[in-house]
Amino acid sequence: MDYYSSQISNLIAELARLPGIGAKTAQRLAFHIINMPQEQVEKLSQSMVSARNNIHYCKVCCTLTDGEICPICASAKREHKTIMVVENARDLAAYEKTGKYEGVYHVLHGAISPMLGIGPSDIRLKELLLRLQKDVDEVIIATNSSLEGEATAMYISKLVKPTGIRVTRIASGVPVGGDLEYIDEVTLLRALDGRVEL
Repeated sequence: MDYYSSQISNLIAELARLPGIGAKTAQRLAFHIINMPQEQVEKLSQSMVSARNNIHYCKVCCTLTDGEICPICASAKREHKTIMVVENARDLAAYEKTGKYEGVYHVLHGAISPMLGIGPSDIRLKELLLRLQKDVDEVIIATNSSLEGEATAMYISKLVKPTGIRVTRIASGVPVGGDLEYIDEVTLLRALDGRVEL
């Protein structure tokens, strides 16, 4: 038996299809939307439709943008000879929030995962290789420390090293505030290998 009218049930069902949104959160969001002023609801729906219609991949780095080239690739202030390879646009945003990285990016939109049937041709590696034919000094591999991220990093490293371009991997180790007893062995070994002098 449905507790709500079909309109409410449909809204809840559509919201629940979004990643990370469970049934209860979808229900809360649906009632919040229903109680919003009409003009706010229209603005929200218009911005979603507009984003879906106008956002596409940057022709250079493959991040999401509404222009032909994203603002980072278009900036003359960025160091275009250093490319950081990330798995998705959220990872790019995380590095940009630090305000310390001055190079450019390349977004793969995934990682190699044979278990999920994702191979090298399913992520944006061809585009990366095309970029490396230009004047590039270093490729920083900033994929996740997961099995898929490590496999992707190794694959990229094997592709790039023969070109003579410097290939580096971001360090990983013990998080600030982390208790050593709860950290996995791989992370502890990485922290030990990546130690620096004080």
